Amino acid sequence: MAHIERVDLNLLAPLAALLEERHVSNAAAVAGMSQPAMSRALQRLRDALGDELLVRTPRGYRLTPRAERIQRQLRAVLPRLEGLFAPEEFDPAGAAEAFRVAGTDYTRVFAPAVFQRVFRESPRSTLHFRTWHDAIYENLDRGVVDLVFFAGAEPLVELHTERLFGDRFVCVLSADHPLAELPGITLDAYLEATHVVIGTTDERQTAIEHRLEHLGARRRAGLTVPYHSLAAHSVLGTRLILTLPARLLAEQPRDAGLRVLPAPREIRRLDYLMAWHPRLDGDLGQRWLRDTVRAVTAELPEAAM
Repeated sequence: MAHIERVDLNLLAPLAALLEERHVSNAAAVAGMSQPAMSRALQRLRDALGDELLVRTPRGYRLTPRAERIQRQLRAVLPRLEGLFAPEEFDPAGAAEAFRVAGTDYTRVFAPAVFQRVFRESPRSTLHFRTWHDAIYENLDRGVVDLVFFAGAEPLVELHTERLFGDRFVCVLSADHPLAELPGITLDAYLEATHVVIGTTDERQTAIEHRLEHLGARRRAGLTVPYHSLAAHSVLGTRLILTLPARLLAEQPRDAGLRVLPAPREIRRLDYLMAWHPRLDGDLGQRWLRDTVRAVTAELPEAAM
């Protein structure tokens, strides 16, 4: 960079005009400069490059050998520089992006529709869906993943978050459970029961545990499983209570041996969000992906118990 640093790069446009036009006045007109300003630019270029560049002859100005070499290089370099500084455009139809997203199996309520829209509008792009794990926010911070879907407490690292939609928690229990015939479950009864916990982070169902911690309460886990889909089949014939989002329950057939009740009002509401690193704010491909997610989730029907 030593040679670049001692040259005013604003002289590139006058240099290109001078070498093409081989005439100070014509070059000034092409570059939108006055003739005296172009003459001063020519002198500065001669001083910086240690070469006359343009030599007056009876038939006009002629390029020096070095000026000819510079002109050939500029014809290759300037279009690249123009592309470097031109405003970016993103055409999903021709793009070949590799999007990396992460979330739990709850994302099945909207992710397939996102995938379909991405492949329909950007058929050359690829999607890599990563399994949720305890260090997922750190991976987002490090650039290992681009977009994370989650519920519960917001991440501690400096990320941008946005609410996508709401859901409500419901309680699933065996039809022969002592609470099965009640219209709903109180918080006291909920805390006295034994639960199936979907251990998404540190073997905790954070969207619920954070809400209970805020109330100064804890529930007792009898069974911890990693996936929502596995949990739904784990309460039949037991005294366990499973708490999960209503949208997930709507995704699968209702077993006759199960009862579904509203969760205690203190933990009933669920917000689902997406998060990304601030460095991806202006990336056009990432903005298109986030817009696609927004469009898909905006079309979700209201959650029903």
